[in-house]
Amino acid sequence: MFEDPVYVEGTENGIAVEVSLQYTDDFHSNMMSFANNIHTYEGGTHETGFKSALTRVINDYARKNSILKDGDESLSGEDVREGLTAIVSVKHPDPQFEGQTKTKLGNSDARTAVDRMFSETFSRFMLENPATAREIVEKGMLANKARKAAKRAREATRKKSGLEISNLPGKLADNTSKDPEISELFIVEGDSAGGSAKQGRERLTQAILPIRGKILNVEKASIDKILGNEEIRSLFTAMGTGFGDEFDVTKAKYHKLIIMTDADVDGAHIRTLLLTLIYRYMRPLLEKGYVYIAQPPLYQVRQGKFVQYLDSEEELNRLLPTLNASPKPAIQRYKGLGEMDASQLWETTMDPENRRLLRVQLDDGVEADRIFSMLMGDKVEPRREFIEQNAQYAELDI
Repeated sequence: MFEDPVYVEGTENGIAVEVSLQYTDDFHSNMMSFANNIHTYEGGTHETGFKSALTRVINDYARKNSILKDGDESLSGEDVREGLTAIVSVKHPDPQFEGQTKTKLGNSDARTAVDRMFSETFSRFMLENPATAREIVEKGMLANKARKAAKRAREATRKKSGLEISNLPGKLADNTSKDPEISELFIVEGDSAGGSAKQGRERLTQAILPIRGKILNVEKASIDKILGNEEIRSLFTAMGTGFGDEFDVTKAKYHKLIIMTDADVDGAHIRTLLLTLIYRYMRPLLEKGYVYIAQPPLYQVRQGKFVQYLDSEEELNRLLPTLNASPKPAIQRYKGLGEMDASQLWETTMDPENRRLLRVQLDDGVEADRIFSMLMGDKVEPRREFIEQNAQYAELDI
């Protein structure tokens, strides 16, 4: 939204503070904080000081310049942070770390220092750049309207039992165990594969949620539009965790969420859309290591009583010369999960003894955010450059 990021640097009572921020047209916020060069994943007082100052300065400016009228509701922290990318860093002479992983700063004076220094500089920036300031306020006002619309949609949906855990989605075939540690939720592409998965599953531990086609790209959608999507609501409801700011990973009904799609371009696109949704609105599932991708085979080779499933053409080419010439081996190329019957799908893709799962790991949150924004966002040029640079590594099955 503005050419150069807002940058704040200073020292108060021995506490060195640095803050840098920029706004984008995105619907999501991306914020990182550090204390004495330690990445404070769990936030802390320095992050709280920044957030409170940001919300206060924007609301004060909006009121003083009559952008927000007397009867208007003040913008919330969530409103003013939509589209925000920010980094907050402090260096404290005696840092006190809290939280389970000791990555949360607890010093109260850090909050005061960040609040005071940032509010002073950002207030001056808003006064000196009225056009940009108005744009920031109006973006927050649009976010406020979308948040209210989302709340209405959420309440209306709950009244229809759409997000109530006690009324699970009709197409969900739930498992019988109530122990989340052994429970698995398979998100399956298509009704045909969903039917086979429901028939072939292990009912004690495996739940099946079929989805129809490609879900909404949440990278380009507002929260009220996201909540209006039936497939997405079904996933939120089935997991039992809520979503976004209300997400509670301790309420997860399943500790394995397994994405099971066809091994083709459309299946890969559906996986990407689901991973974007999970990253943006259910991110703790990734951080906990609860998200997996099923690896269905591409080939079945049958010769008499001999049956083997293979994952690639290379494996097929290695196997064929080792087989007898007669009878001629029958080779089946699976174009989709729906081509497997229930027993085949269980044997190859769902049976814990035989299946292969890829765990989705979130090693670098900043890089993950950049990749999701680039590949799923509105800007075409960065996506084109990425495709041109990486097309040689793609194995397309069109």
